[in-house]
Amino acid sequence: MAIKFNVVEIGKPGEPAAPKKFYARPVHAGIISLESMAEDISHASSLTESDVYAVLQSLVREIPRNISRGYIVRLGNLGAFRLSSNSVGSDTPEEVTAGNIFRKRLLFHPGKHVRTVMDNLTFEKMR
Repeated sequence: MAIKFNVVEIGKPGEPAAPKKFYARPVHAGIISLESMAEDISHASSLTESDVYAVLQSLVREIPRNISRGYIVRLGNLGAFRLSSNSVGSDTPEEVTAGNIFRKRLLFHPGKHVRTVMDNLTFEKMR
C-alpha cells in the first residue's frame, strides 16, 4: 500500500523575500498506541495482550535507562538507539567541559529488516 503525501509551499527560513518552493510531505494515517500494538502482537503470538504490553512497557523504561548509562541499545532487526550531542568548540582540550554540550539527541539507526521495508515504500500523491 502506498504512503499518501500532499504538497506544501515553504519559504526559505530567515529570507521572507526568497521565492517559495513546493515540497512533498507524507500524510500520516493517525497514531497507533502501545496498547494497540500490544493487542496486535498478542494475536500473532501465544502471549496475552497484558504480557505483551508489560514487555513493551519494560522496553520503554529500559531504553532511556541504558542510554543514560552510556550504552548503545541494539534491538536486533529493529535497529539501535544511541546518544548524540552537539557542543561549543574550544581552543584547547582543557577548556572543554560538560557545559559545552548544548544539545542532546537520541538517534535511531534502523536494522536490516526495517531498512528493507523503508527502501521498498511507495508514495501516492493525494488528490
